[in-house]
Amino acid sequence: MSVAVITGSAGLVGSEAARFFADLGFDIVGIDNDMRSAYLGIEGSTLANRERLKQDLGSRYSHRNVDVRDNAAIKNLFQRYGNAISLVIHAAAQPSHDWSLSEPMVDFTVNANGTQSMLEATRQLAPQAVFIFTSSNKVYGDSPNCLPLLEMETRWEVDSANARWEGIDETLSLDRSLHSPFGASKLAADVMVQEYGRSYGLRTVCFRCGCLTGPSQAGTRLHGFLAYLARCATIGREYVVYGYEGKQVRDNLHSSDLIKAFHEFYRRPQSAAVYNLGGGRSSNCSIREALQLCQEITGREAVWRYTAQHRKGDHRWWITNNAQFMADYPDWRVTLGIREIMESIFDGNREHWEAARTIA
Repeated sequence: MSVAVITGSAGLVGSEAARFFADLGFDIVGIDNDMRSAYLGIEGSTLANRERLKQDLGSRYSHRNVDVRDNAAIKNLFQRYGNAISLVIHAAAQPSHDWSLSEPMVDFTVNANGTQSMLEATRQLAPQAVFIFTSSNKVYGDSPNCLPLLEMETRWEVDSANARWEGIDETLSLDRSLHSPFGASKLAADVMVQEYGRSYGLRTVCFRCGCLTGPSQAGTRLHGFLAYLARCATIGREYVVYGYEGKQVRDNLHSSDLIKAFHEFYRRPQSAAVYNLGGGRSSNCSIREALQLCQEITGREAVWRYTAQHRKGDHRWWITNNAQFMADYPDWRVTLGIREIMESIFDGNREHWEAARTIA
């Protein structure tokens, strides 16, 4: 028996990982207590995903309604499976840049202390396991806003002669920038994951991701902009664009492509590895471009309004340079672009979004 312990198992990344590794023959132990509904409201709940996982994976999936901050409960779980644990995927988090400003204490304990709890249980009870941490590009704070950007018709863009045109790599400074409490808590966790690799020899990796998305994401106003935009376009809800003329650029990585990267690292792990990972030049869009794409897919006019005040610390432009990961793991690449991602989100959610609107 080979066990994969996955935190945030009912969320976008966790549920995708659970299905993928279960198909490879792993027994999945999922940890998820639906804290997303507390952060993001009922539309952010992961309960439906959890029930689908239990139904689809059957005996291959065992669920634990545990808070990652509960050291005793996490230790007990690891004691039960011990050396059978060969993979730990830590995807549980308080995920919202905006929400963290109102509840910085909760944000830090979940993101930083929760990660410490998972690392220490791994060190003590499953030191042979590969430890994969879903970090964030917000660890760089608002440093990307120092890039010289050109204003185009539908987006901000880096000049093609600029060294960052291919995207932002791991050399960008983490210091002297505005992070938000979320960015700071993820950075604390990120550095600790590296430290457990360096000090204790655990096989760890931090994937510093931009926007992650896919049909399993419960997009809400505070998190998951493509999924939330698709929901708004489907049900006719007004979408609010905050600042930068709606030309701010994000790359978007489909959750299936992310999990393939996890698998590549699991097959050939390192200690204290750090990678920026995202859609890169293969999969990116501005808010304006995403709105236009929604209109093309739905065949109806998007309802949106603009407010000039941008979100505090928000990036005007983020495209990931995946070169370092692709050099180390040349079998991996981005396979799904923005249109394919958006179509998968609509196809996977349109029916129940429409039904929810009808009931409401």
